[in-house]
Amino acid sequence: MQAQVVNKPDTACVIPSAPVKRKTKIFWVTLILGGTLLVSAVFSASVGALSITPGELGEIIAFKLGLIDTPTYDEQKSLVFWIIRLPRVCLAILVGAGLGIAGASLQGLFRNPIADSALIGVTSGASLFAVFVIMLNVKFLGIISEVGGAYTLSIASFVGAALTTLLVYQLSRLTGEGGMTTMLLCGIAINAFVGALTGLMTYMATDQQLRSITFWSLGSLGGANWTSVMAVAPFVFCSVVFMPYLSKALNLLVLGESQAAALGVNMTVLKRKVVVLATLGVGASVAVAGTIGFVGLVVPHIIRSAFGPDHKTLLIGSALGGAIVLTLADTISRTIVAPSELPIGILTALLGTPFFLYILWDQKRRKV
Repeated sequence: MQAQVVNKPDTACVIPSAPVKRKTKIFWVTLILGGTLLVSAVFSASVGALSITPGELGEIIAFKLGLIDTPTYDEQKSLVFWIIRLPRVCLAILVGAGLGIAGASLQGLFRNPIADSALIGVTSGASLFAVFVIMLNVKFLGIISEVGGAYTLSIASFVGAALTTLLVYQLSRLTGEGGMTTMLLCGIAINAFVGALTGLMTYMATDQQLRSITFWSLGSLGGANWTSVMAVAPFVFCSVVFMPYLSKALNLLVLGESQAAALGVNMTVLKRKVVVLATLGVGASVAVAGTIGFVGLVVPHIIRSAFGPDHKTLLIGSALGGAIVLTLADTISRTIVAPSELPIGILTALLGTPFFLYILWDQKRRKV
């Protein structure tokens, strides 16, 4: 018998494996969105009542690092950049990243395109405790003594977000099998109850308290400083760093809970990890910036439409995309009605609503 000759494929023509393609795609998504975020940050730091050119920004940073000895910029610009602009840009990046990645992960967990942090009680719980502190005007937490009064509202908001989310999670286990549907229904019920309590306390508030409650609920980064940045950073970093490791399980969850469990996904552990990481990022963000809507809802849809449904790409892209969106939105909010400042929650809702409707219409059009 004549031996069969097996031709070896040319290595130059070998099709890259799926993991290689995935890593390449993640690299390009990170590069594109990371570059856009850098440009957005420079633009945000440059624009304001006192204009600072990109060249002056570079010189300010270079002098701070000791790379140049004789600066030519105005000292006032350096103070504005380091004390006002840079902390605000950093806080916008952190808050936007926390909201974006939380929205993407919760949409994957619930397999619901309109899911966000409000479904698990983060926003409503933070609002309730914030209103409670504003109305009672209590100054507790003596361990932070001098700054306790200034940061009591933020700490109480974070605690409220965490406790409400924990309540929703525990109720979903007690009232049902702990599935996504049960947790979603428990979240709706608790949100309604907490919203009613918040409304009752708002009804009883004085004019001054009502003004404070309204301003907090509209969201703002006007109180940004290095202390608030350092307070939020660890929580958001935990969410952004560890959430992408859950992307494989979230990809399998698209098939359904029973199918994902059959393929080796521990649904209880997955649900607990996603909820905890999302609560860390969103709870800390809401605590320092108030209620900011539509970032966690719209950004994942934009990233999904642009780069595909793979959760590894989606989670990383949503963190970067949320940071970009909130940085630009904050820049607009503090300059569009200068010298006053438009609450950023109003701006994100005004811009996010029509854009979200357009995304839904475009997705329907593509399916036809």
